[in-house]
Amino acid sequence: MDDYLSWNPIEYGNLTKIRIPCEKIWLPDIVLYNNADDYTRGYMNSRAMLEPSGNVFWPPPTKFRSTCPVDVTYFPFDDQTCIMKMGSWIYDGLQVDVMNRTSEVDLSNYVPNGEWELLDARIVRNVVYYSCCTEPFPDVTITLVIRRKTLYYMYNVVMPCMMMSVLTLLVFCLPPDSGEKIALGVTVLLAFSVFMLAIAEKMPETSESIPLLGIYLTVVMAITSISVVVTVVVLNFHYRGPSRKEVPPYLRELILQRFASCSCYKSSIKKGKRTANTYDAGIHVPSAFKGESFRLTIDSLHEELKEMNPDLTCNEPNVCSSGHNVGDHSSNKRRSHAVPSSKSQVNGSSPGSVCSGGSSGTKIQAEILRTLQYLLYRQEQEDYRVRVVNEWRQMALVIDRILFWIFFVVTVVSSLSFLVIVPLHRRGLQFT
Repeated sequence: MDDYLSWNPIEYGNLTKIRIPCEKIWLPDIVLYNNADDYTRGYMNSRAMLEPSGNVFWPPPTKFRSTCPVDVTYFPFDDQTCIMKMGSWIYDGLQVDVMNRTSEVDLSNYVPNGEWELLDARIVRNVVYYSCCTEPFPDVTITLVIRRKTLYYMYNVVMPCMMMSVLTLLVFCLPPDSGEKIALGVTVLLAFSVFMLAIAEKMPETSESIPLLGIYLTVVMAITSISVVVTVVVLNFHYRGPSRKEVPPYLRELILQRFASCSCYKSSIKKGKRTANTYDAGIHVPSAFKGESFRLTIDSLHEELKEMNPDLTCNEPNVCSSGHNVGDHSSNKRRSHAVPSSKSQVNGSSPGSVCSGGSSGTKIQAEILRTLQYLLYRQEQEDYRVRVVNEWRQMALVIDRILFWIFFVVTVVSSLSFLVIVPLHRRGLQFT
């Protein structure tokens, strides 16, 4: 109110209000203390309205840009509190008194924002004493509490990230024989890398705190990287069988029995002592038939040959005679399964060293016996190789299933923790 600008309306034709250029009158230097722009910008030289009482109303259209400390710890589930402090820059409270026009912030012309939601708006008058002056300096402080809307980030950032996490779990569902486990894991990892570069521009650039979404993406990328590493281990187990290295007993006990039962995987490897035969060649070969030994199998062949030729006598599996013995085979006290290592050894054996008889049929039967014995030996070797290969492959399948459930639990727990529990817990604390 300016007494020098008052008048009597009756003397001036009942003039109750006039509008004059603002340059013609004195104006207070009201500024935004935490202005992010130049202090001289933003004001428009609009006209001021004068009333007969000397009251001056100057509503300049302006746009303020203020600084606001942003805490991005819970981004994109963050709430921010921004303050706008307005007052006279040079005049103290004894010269210019700044007061609230209303007790509440007028939101009648408020336009909702697509990124932020206004939770609260308060206006308070403060009186501050600075060290430079003894006079009070009043100001009006407007406090705005805003909350970031998460739909954009959930749809464009979180949902694609969760879908790629599902692809990480599919790495453990893919059979090792397909040969694409590593390719799928590396592809998902590269997709995460490109995805991180795409969303890095949308995240706040600050080093004061790590955003919650950034931590979640880092955890998911770490899970994907670890999945590639453990997939290499699984494939190493899967293709280790052809080298004929048996599964160590402690691994068989731990993985094929304990872990298999925990993961609901039914292993075909039976628990118990495995039967085996040891040949002169030094190869440890398991039994070819379930419940029977290799010795019983050879004895059954002897019985069949005796039924075909009653004159054929077999003291040893590889020494047969009929009627006349042309060699001293009784001196062979040690029983050994002298199995030929190749077909040439079978065909190249001298008849006198194997069996002797008066007829060519007996010799043929002896050769058939040796050939069958060799074939059974080869079959046992093949069965042994297949069993070793199957053990390693079953170990790979059990490890794959165990890792699937481990990574499934870690993915679900991390997603719920970072995207649901932590934001809800923080917002619950804010309103208590």
